[in-house]
Amino acid sequence: MITISVVRLPHAADLPLPSRASNGAAGMDVSAAIDQPIVLSSGKVTMVPTGLCIAIPTGYEVQVRSRSGLAAKHGVFALNSPGTIDSDYRGEVKVILANFSSEDVIIERGMRIAQLVAAKHETVAWDERTSLEETQRGEGGFGSTGVHV
Repeated sequence: MITISVVRLPHAADLPLPSRASNGAAGMDVSAAIDQPIVLSSGKVTMVPTGLCIAIPTGYEVQVRSRSGLAAKHGVFALNSPGTIDSDYRGEVKVILANFSSEDVIIERGMRIAQLVAAKHETVAWDERTSLEETQRGEGGFGSTGVHV
């Protein structure tokens, strides 16, 4: 378990901190910290504030992902998913929502709009070479391993 420091901004004072909906959940639901409902029109994109600023430990990121229920039932997805919040970012966490349905969707205060997943990551050192070791797959890209039923 890691500890992430959080500052709740005034416009989120009455909203819950991100939390898991079940013991086995990897994602923590995060809420919309808005004063007025947002009409997310069909085919449109909007950025929704959460009212939270976080300090993620070095070596970790927090990923912003869609909530499956919001996506399946309403066609609303977190765009750029998973989005990455870096350990050195201290601004307000905002969620980019896109409405892929044919109907307008109303985003209301306190609505669970996305989920956050804390993930460890590695720092990379590049080892530039003139060639790479051969593999059975080689340069085979998209679909090169076939379709398995």
